[in-house]
Amino acid sequence: MIYGAGAVGGVVGARLFQHGHEVVLIARGAHQAAIRSRGLRFEDPAGGQTLRIPVVDQPGAVEWRDGDVALVAVKSQHSPAVFAALAAAAPPEVPVVCLQNGVSNEREALRRFPHVYGVPVACPVAYLEPGVVQAYCSPVTGILDVGRYPRGLDGTAVAVAAAFGGCGFEARPIGDVARWKWRLLIINLGNAVEAVCGPTARSGPIGNRAAAEGEACLKAAGIDAASREEDQARRAGLLTLRPVAGHERPGGSSWQSLARGTGGIETDYLNGEIVLLGRTHGVPAPVNTLLQRCANHLAASCGEPGSISPAQFTQRLASA
Repeated sequence: MIYGAGAVGGVVGARLFQHGHEVVLIARGAHQAAIRSRGLRFEDPAGGQTLRIPVVDQPGAVEWRDGDVALVAVKSQHSPAVFAALAAAAPPEVPVVCLQNGVSNEREALRRFPHVYGVPVACPVAYLEPGVVQAYCSPVTGILDVGRYPRGLDGTAVAVAAAFGGCGFEARPIGDVARWKWRLLIINLGNAVEAVCGPTARSGPIGNRAAAEGEACLKAAGIDAASREEDQARRAGLLTLRPVAGHERPGGSSWQSLARGTGGIETDYLNGEIVLLGRTHGVPAPVNTLLQRCANHLAASCGEPGSISPAQFTQRLASA
């Protein structure tokens, strides 16, 4: 059962379904209606395929059985409501696997479920049109390592990693998933840079300063995160971006939220996590603070992604 069939959830659901796994999607609004009427259109560098995957609009519509696993792939701001709805409908012992950015989701899930797993998602995907998801890496679709949260391994982590690994992903069971989630948080600070200033700004001075603030906050808080070197070694040679339907990937998940005009964005749980750590431990984080404010303003006003140039952002930062 995949709760949240957007970019990540839709692509993972498509790959599992293609390889013979029984899958049910939970989606909402126009996306749910499109999947129900036409099927899920899955596109990757090799082409496209329409998949008739069962879809419902709430976990109460799922016929739960022993052995089911709940994969949660909603944005972090939706997690409290999603976990409450899931707890009201699913068996209390169901394994909950968080295919989500940020570091707050697994902790939120543990309030309601005893068996929680984290996945540091490295999977360049897109969802910009109802009923259509795209995967931009080939031949490996993405990296989906799995570990019990906050630490440890068990048979479920091994089985879920094996399922992912058997359908086009690179996946392994890991016993220190929290360390890898923190490393991915630092990487995902660039999501807001893309959303606010455009994709090319991610690897520029603004993105570098946001990451440096994040590293300083982790150090002050005494948080053990996987190192950049560990992350680079894990990704080495695995993720090769290729065009889909003749187009490059337009931008990351936060960029896509603005492009779809959803009215919300995940920045409070990415850059906002660093802002929170900075305020807690006395470490200045002005770049992440301004990114958070700008991203939230663009989301609330349905602003276009990349509508603040790097020069404009730097000027605002200087006058803050």
